[in-house]
Amino acid sequence: MKNKTILNIIFYICIIILCIAYFIEYVLGYQPCNLCLYERIPYFIAIIIIFFSLFFNRFEKLIFASLSLIFAAATILSFYHFGIEQGFFEESMVCVSNNEINSLSKEDILKELQKETISCKKVDFRLFGLSLATINTIISFVISAITLKTFIQYEKDR
Repeated sequence: MKNKTILNIIFYICIIILCIAYFIEYVLGYQPCNLCLYERIPYFIAIIIIFFSLFFNRFEKLIFASLSLIFAAATILSFYHFGIEQGFFEESMVCVSNNEINSLSKEDILKELQKETISCKKVDFRLFGLSLATINTIISFVISAITLKTFIQYEKDR
């Protein structure tokens, strides 16, 4: 498969994944936890990098290396979220709302206590019986493996 085709496929996968995430959040009404929100960032970064790759063909090998690292980090983050859901890891400060950390006044603390915080352990939405963190772990790992393989074989394919 040509390198440009691989980049295009990853580009469209990233867009589709983000659209699905926003559909689940805004149309179906499932609120994401903080880790869910952080897990979207690698897809945004990948879209930007791949978009700029259209203009800078000479950096294609560097783009595959960058995407491999980005999705390796995304795999670790998603696996950590999966581990919290399964009880392998304890929830950390990442799972606490930023507003809760920065609130100093009594009124702000009372307002935050009245709000429902979204736990990283709680799985409200499943697709094919799997949590979105599980699916994201699998997708991130596959993309990371594909981009790493393409990076390693880059000179052979030229």
